[in-house]
Amino acid sequence: MYANQSNAELTEGQLVHAEVRTGKYIGEIVQFNGPRAVVKVLAVVKHPDQGDLHSSFNPDAAMFHERRALSYTEKTTVLKRDLKAYNGSVPDYKQSLLQAAEAEIIALGKLERWAAQSLEILQELKKDYEK
Repeated sequence: MYANQSNAELTEGQLVHAEVRTGKYIGEIVQFNGPRAVVKVLAVVKHPDQGDLHSSFNPDAAMFHERRALSYTEKTTVLKRDLKAYNGSVPDYKQSLLQAAEAEIIALGKLERWAAQSLEILQELKKDYEK
């Protein structure tokens, strides 16, 4: 749940929804540092994407990175613009981590099936085009 509050009104100790690279978290603002805030992670909303962030969906990237979710109570700096006030209850970290990982697995499974079906159809279309 998001509160209707501008980023300028955020305060230390406040719960926020934070976007960190490709992951999304619920956390608590620990302190402000210029255009950034230090946020303590309390729950995972979306697990980070795997692979090279600069070559999305490229399995042949020079380095295919394993991207772990931020740990419980890990502190990370987040641009204020990537924070939104959060006023819901904070889910259990371990449960939220497992749910986020499972959601990512399901999404990738759908993408894998979509790619396989697309490949099959394109191979048939190519045969037709070659006639």
